[in-house]
Amino acid sequence: MAMVFSAEQVACLCEVLLQSGRMERLTGFLRTLPPSSSSSLGGLESVLKAQSAVAFHQGRFSDLYALLEGFPFSQDSHPLLQQLWLRAHYLEAERQRGRPLGAVGKYRVRRKFPLPRTIWDGEETSYCFKEKSRSILREWYFRKPYPSPREKRELAAITGLTATQVSNWFKNRRQRDRAAHGHTRDEEGLRPIQFNVSNGTSRDAYPSSDNDLSPPGSPSPLFFRQSPPPLSHI
Repeated sequence: MAMVFSAEQVACLCEVLLQSGRMERLTGFLRTLPPSSSSSLGGLESVLKAQSAVAFHQGRFSDLYALLEGFPFSQDSHPLLQQLWLRAHYLEAERQRGRPLGAVGKYRVRRKFPLPRTIWDGEETSYCFKEKSRSILREWYFRKPYPSPREKRELAAITGLTATQVSNWFKNRRQRDRAAHGHTRDEEGLRPIQFNVSNGTSRDAYPSSDNDLSPPGSPSPLFFRQSPPPLSHI
């Protein structure tokens, strides 16, 4: 059967369906592609991303790993594919252990199954935060641990993170510094909230999509009162 769509149209449809999260439609569309087209479409990154997402959605993790390790994806595709790689390994580990993974368990999985170079540019990451982004946030924090909403948006643009991720990073860093220096007074009226961890216990923490693990003993925010330089100079 002849192909109805050109290679460019196939790639465009894969991107649209993938970004919209319509996995059933994406799965069905990939099935309509004739086997004879596999050689011509096999090198299309959008098709390979779509196939990877479908493999994850269907729990075919071995196929997912083979796809991710078999093609040098561009950096624009890395965030999505890294999440698929990590989440698949997390799920496999949870099935083997019969319980959800905590932070330590996920760290061990990441050490055991590092990101392949096909979906990683080689720059060190921490919980999917690049070291370059973390360095910018730390430099700003040492000068001004309470950035304004506008400054958070500017930091997000510089680091490639979201404003929420930037805000959470600063909240977590301030909390760790208070704990490290014995500060018990809540700053700005903020109080740690309770959340359940994988072992069923609760502990105080600010929610964060970063979970930055900078070592304790970082300088207290009380020691940094001067204003930081303009963001454009970082």
